[in-house]
Amino acid sequence: MTRYSVPHGVGDEENGATSVLGEKDVAELARGGVIVGGGDRSGTVVFRNHTPVCFETGEGGVELMPVTEALKRYDWVKEQYFFQAVEENSDETTRRCARQEEPAGFFIRVREGTRVVLPFQAAMYMTQQDGEQIVHNIVIVEKNASLELITGCLTRHDVLRGSHLAVEEYYVGPGAKLISTKVHSWGPEVRVNSRSGAVVAERGLYESRYISLQPAREVVLNPMVHLKGREAVAKDLTIVLSTSGTTVDAGGVITLSGRDTSAELLQRGVCTGGTLRQGGLLVGEERCRAHVDCAGMLLDESSRGRIVSVPGLESSHPDARMSHEASLGKIAPDQVEYLMSRGMAESEAVSLLIRGFLGVDLAGLGKDLDRQIERIVDIAGHGEA
Repeated sequence: MTRYSVPHGVGDEENGATSVLGEKDVAELARGGVIVGGGDRSGTVVFRNHTPVCFETGEGGVELMPVTEALKRYDWVKEQYFFQAVEENSDETTRRCARQEEPAGFFIRVREGTRVVLPFQAAMYMTQQDGEQIVHNIVIVEKNASLELITGCLTRHDVLRGSHLAVEEYYVGPGAKLISTKVHSWGPEVRVNSRSGAVVAERGLYESRYISLQPAREVVLNPMVHLKGREAVAKDLTIVLSTSGTTVDAGGVITLSGRDTSAELLQRGVCTGGTLRQGGLLVGEERCRAHVDCAGMLLDESSRGRIVSVPGLESSHPDARMSHEASLGKIAPDQVEYLMSRGMAESEAVSLLIRGFLGVDLAGLGKDLDRQIERIVDIAGHGEA
């Protein structure tokens, strides 16, 4: 087991200098799919507020450190990978992240040909009431390498208010594969602004999954994927629950500029209140194939909930084959009645239909997260948070 040494004297705001997580922290992190001390992970990163408290990996061929350390150690990181997948001055979130001298964030480099078998995990964990966490992460998966990354972003259960600003950059080399699963679970008054960008080279595969377990007051997502290499592939899945008083804006753009690239962008949202905006834009600049599908289920009888679904296509090449669809609806009573006729209780029938609509079937996230996903289904089925 190799560890990045947390600098002496750098400590958590509450517990002093430490690189050890307590039992309560470990239990909290499990809600976001981060299983500390388990044997089914290849490495672990944990930031508590802005403090690195855990950096460890047993994988050869994987380089791991805080992003601030990588910028100091390697000139090429800043020249080739720092604000290259995300524009530095695109909005206030990116500008604020760029102004940070030492943002919280990790740097992961999977060297050429390295196949990481078990998932890697990272946590951006907030424990301060009214705190602000500013994050910049960089992940590089080099030629013919592979990595599965699970990132949990969450507040401790008693933290109700705060803000989380993030810039995340992913670079997938030729023939490489990166699967990134992001799990968010926030306090009811937290505001979240996340900007992510991925650059995918020839025959590379980038698969992104976003799951919102406990909605914040406001969540704004704007993921960008650039398929630059020939036959590069992107798959993007977003699963969101919107409840009363929340606003979720889940956009996304995939640009297909490499020849014979392909992309699939899927958005699934359940609204029991609040406002949910779904969007997805595909930009075809070369011969390519792509599809965007936005689907929302409105389960709010009070008429306070609102879903706006706007998939989009843009093409500048005659051989770009792209399609889109959008659907909004609710659970059909005849489906519930059919399942009840087969012996199910009404609540069980509703939950089963919601799970089928969301299409949740993500392996390797752990039993604690499976229970949280079931809670999404339960909340949606009963219309309460």
